[in-house]
Amino acid sequence: MSSETPSQKPRVAVVFGGRSSEHAISVVTAGAVLAAIDREKYDVLPIGITTDGRWVLTADAPERMAITDRKLPDVAELSESAEGAVVLPVDPTSREVVYSEPGAVPKALGEVDVVFPVLHGPYGEDGTLQGLLELSGVPYVGSGVLASAVGQDKDYMKRVFTSFGLPVGPYEVVRPREWEQDPAAARKKIVDFAAEHGWPLFVKPARAGSSMGITKVDDVSGLDAAVEEARRHDPKIIVESLLTGREIECGVLEFADGPRASVPAEIPPVSDHSFYDFEAKYIDSAAGLVPAPLTGEQTARVQELAVAAFEAASCEGLVRADFFLQDNGEFVINEINTLPGFTPISMYPRMWQETGVSYPELVDRLIQAALRRSTGLR
Repeated sequence: MSSETPSQKPRVAVVFGGRSSEHAISVVTAGAVLAAIDREKYDVLPIGITTDGRWVLTADAPERMAITDRKLPDVAELSESAEGAVVLPVDPTSREVVYSEPGAVPKALGEVDVVFPVLHGPYGEDGTLQGLLELSGVPYVGSGVLASAVGQDKDYMKRVFTSFGLPVGPYEVVRPREWEQDPAAARKKIVDFAAEHGWPLFVKPARAGSSMGITKVDDVSGLDAAVEEARRHDPKIIVESLLTGREIECGVLEFADGPRASVPAEIPPVSDHSFYDFEAKYIDSAAGLVPAPLTGEQTARVQELAVAAFEAASCEGLVRADFFLQDNGEFVINEINTLPGFTPISMYPRMWQETGVSYPELVDRLIQAALRRSTGLR
C-alpha cells in the first residue's frame, strides 16, 4: 500500500482583514480572491487578521465574506477559534506557518510558498506587512516596502510624482503636531490655502483609502468637524482643492516584459452622494463606465501616465491609478492604490476584464509574478 504523495502545488496564504478602518472591505476582497483561485493549481490557506491584530485561521468560505443587507463582514465572525493564533516565523530559512492555542501544543500548518495580501490601509497596504514578509523570506503579491509606503501616504506620493514631473493638483498637509499644538495656526494654514485655491475643499486622512474619513467642506464653518473626522482615521491629514472634470481610473499589471496599462474606466457623477464616497463605492454600488468614453489620444495619455506613476513609485505587481480629466483636456493624477479593491464591483478587475484578462487569470498572473520574484533587494 503506497503512502499518500504530498501535494506539489504552490501554497498560497490569502491574508486579509487587518487593523485599519478598511477591515471589512479587505474581507470582501478576500472572498472574491478565494473564489477565483484555481484549486487545481494551488493549495490555499486563508488567514484573517482581526481588528485588534490577532492572526487567525478562518473558514474558506467566500460566500460568508460578502456585504449582505448592508452588513459588513468581519474576520472575528470567520475565525475558527476565539483564542487560537497563527504565527509566521521571522526566519528566512523556514516558511513554516504555526498555529497555537492556549494550553495546546503548537501545530505546524506546513510551508507557505507565497502570500497574497488583500489588506487595505495601514498595517497591511503600507509596507508594514511587506517588511514582515521580507524578513520571513516569503514571496508576496504586490509592491515592496518602499512603494507600498509611498502609495499609502498621499503626502509623499504627491511629492514623488512631482519630482518625476507627473501632474498633481494643489494640496496642503497638516501634520499631527501642528493640529495638536497650535490648532489656530493649522486652521489658518488651511483657510489660506482655500483663499488661494477656492472652496470647497476635500479634507482627507493622509494614509487611508476606500474614501474613509473624507469630507467635502464648503466653507470655514465645517472645517473643524472635517479635520476631526479625518483624524479619527489618521492624525496626519491632507487638504486638496476641488478639481473639476471627469474621474478616470486606469489599471497597471506587471507582465514578464514589464508593466502594462488596462483600458481606462470612468466614475460618473453619483447623484445621491456629494462625491464618490465609501457608501457610493461599496454599499450603493455606483457603476463605473468600462471602458471610459475617451478619444484614442486621451486613452493613450492616461495609460502612459498610469505606467509612469507605477514606475515612479517603484511599484510591483499591480496598481490602480486615479486621475481627473480637467476641462482644459489635461490629466491630473489624484492617487495610486498598490493593493486596489478586488470586490466583485471593483474597478481594477473590471478594467482588466475589458482588456482581455479575466478575473481568475488576473489572480493567477499576480501569484505567478510573486513566485518569480525573490524577496530582499531587487
